[in-house]
Amino acid sequence: MNPTLRRSGRSPRRLARRGAAIAAALVLVTGLTACGPDIGSGGGQAAGTMLEAPTDASPKGEITIWDRSGDLYKVFDAAIQQFTKKYPGITVHHEAVDIDSKLQNTLITGTDVPDGVFLDDAKVGSYVDHLYNLKDVLAPYVKDIAKQKVDVNTVNGGIYGVPFDLDPGLLFYNAKALSAAGIDPDGIKTYDDLLAAAKKYQQYKPGSKPIHLEQDSFNSQLQLEMYASQFGTSLAGPDGSLRLNSAPYQQILTWLDTVQKDGLGTRAEYLKPSDVGALDSGDEVFYPWAIWFDYAPQQQLTATKGDWRAMALPAWSEGGARSGAMGGSSFVIPKDSKNPQLAWLFYQFLTFDPAGYSAVYGPNSVYPGGMNTSVPAYQPAADPAKPLFQPIDAMGGQDLWQTAVAAGREIPGSAPIPTWWEAATDYLGTDLQKMLDGSMTPQQVIDQASKDIQTNLVERK
Repeated sequence: MNPTLRRSGRSPRRLARRGAAIAAALVLVTGLTACGPDIGSGGGQAAGTMLEAPTDASPKGEITIWDRSGDLYKVFDAAIQQFTKKYPGITVHHEAVDIDSKLQNTLITGTDVPDGVFLDDAKVGSYVDHLYNLKDVLAPYVKDIAKQKVDVNTVNGGIYGVPFDLDPGLLFYNAKALSAAGIDPDGIKTYDDLLAAAKKYQQYKPGSKPIHLEQDSFNSQLQLEMYASQFGTSLAGPDGSLRLNSAPYQQILTWLDTVQKDGLGTRAEYLKPSDVGALDSGDEVFYPWAIWFDYAPQQQLTATKGDWRAMALPAWSEGGARSGAMGGSSFVIPKDSKNPQLAWLFYQFLTFDPAGYSAVYGPNSVYPGGMNTSVPAYQPAADPAKPLFQPIDAMGGQDLWQTAVAAGREIPGSAPIPTWWEAATDYLGTDLQKMLDGSMTPQQVIDQASKDIQTNLVERK
């Protein structure tokens, strides 16, 4: 992706293909919100326009598919060759499009509407009045899709996106540095254990600040949602109500505040020069982040290239979930498309057909070792015994596939992401940064951000 990190919460290499977020990935669709249903408000269609699967054994026709430019566009473009082998009667017009700027007006005007679109999970809820309900065609697969991905695509009982990738949170760590400090990463089971390990490392390397503390308001809020996902909660509930004022967020914010107060955190923006410098100097050795952090040792780190590994996130309490979702995207089919059934066949192939998901995640011209910045949301594709991407040399040959798919299976269920999520960073993300500056307490962040989001976003939705 392009190095325009903010709007997708993605690694720089993946930004061009996602535009983050996780993933980023979380951009508020302001103009269209009034046209679509309010998530959880009881408005909108309970079922929507249901898409039916095609019955023609040899379907023919043309489809237009929109993806963002960049590496994933190239991956999907190569996979089209496999699709047309299976469906030679279907011609795919694959277009690289600035989806964020073009999709809204296209759906409103109904002019030149594509048959399928790659869309951030965060935006699905904003567009449901303009999308097919895919509940029936997805029915044979739902039980085998990660629950979190089904949940974020479900609005008022309908499922409006074909879940594509799963972005599990992992704890990345500098194995060489920890070994020199006498720290066994396998002993880090909880976030309290992580604090203890950071303190021990600081004794070994005075002046170091071992844990990453995100300095960008958008990405810090995205990371906060990863932590909350471990509890099975999120900023908004299934009914759209704000649930920031809760015990999980209190615990998370208190932990982050402790990292800051105890001088255990490197405050930096994700993979900006100050961050990379601290990582390569061995001052920053713990990085709780989505799987797509693996871009750093592969492409950005030099002095510590090969030293990094990944493990499951710590749990918030003993026996708790050791992963949470951070970002994600799905495929949607607009109601005004000309050949929606053929678009479904295309997405069915990419997501659920072994030839399709192997073409996407397996070794290809873009990712010679396979695409390793996410794992499939479809559980049969995320088979621990059948890795789709190879061990990563830049991570000491670690088989990240095994670690990531295991983490993905630990992610609890979720809820639709509200249309106002990104706008909330002006309040929650900003207040979180104030807390890390030392000017707000965790409870003050909860109280002030809850008031501002409720008044300025939820009630004006």
